[in-house]
Amino acid sequence: MRQKLLIVDDEPGIVDMMVSYFSSQYEALAAYGGNDALQKLAKQPDLILLDINMPDMDGLALCRKIRELITCPILFLTARVESADKIIGFQAGADDYIMKPFDLDELGARVAAHLRREQRRRDKAAIRLFGELAIDYSARTLTVAGKPIALSKREFDIVELLSLHAGQVFDRERIYEAVWGLDSEGSSGTVMEHIRKIRAKLAAVTLHSYIDTVWGCGYRWNA
Repeated sequence: MRQKLLIVDDEPGIVDMMVSYFSSQYEALAAYGGNDALQKLAKQPDLILLDINMPDMDGLALCRKIRELITCPILFLTARVESADKIIGFQAGADDYIMKPFDLDELGARVAAHLRREQRRRDKAAIRLFGELAIDYSARTLTVAGKPIALSKREFDIVELLSLHAGQVFDRERIYEAVWGLDSEGSSGTVMEHIRKIRAKLAAVTLHSYIDTVWGCGYRWNA
């Protein structure tokens, strides 16, 4: 079965160009705005190419909505070049930025690289149990006593990193680099907010504290 790309842009010419380019390798799905894109999510795309400037729904707002539903890579297509815009995009849940105008072959290489990374994650499929908590690294799901806990992509990435190295201490900078990437232009303070949210979600269903704070050092997974 071919992997699916969802291409979202309010400019039909750009969408049609990319659909034509990618159709030889992937199942390329077209969406000409935010509302159209939300409907297409039912097809479970493996990667989303998303324009930021759209009239019916801003790409940043759309990215946040998508992150509530699926965890596939999201690559922003934008003419914005300010660092502040990039930071906002990464915080909204984007995995990469592609500047307009872009070279189609370079875009294709970026898409392929992100898909390979996702495939490697799936290939190391495993389920680990930590008491009543179960993590399925292939399906990217977490349950406590059989109850599913909804995590965003970044939240799961943090849980994955810490739980795969239970007992090891990671400082905020190292977590940020591992989850967001070395080239991301953001703050390690973002890690604190994500861990706060993870803890709140777990605290709602279990008394066990799975993420310990090692004061002055960072965080570790408490198995």
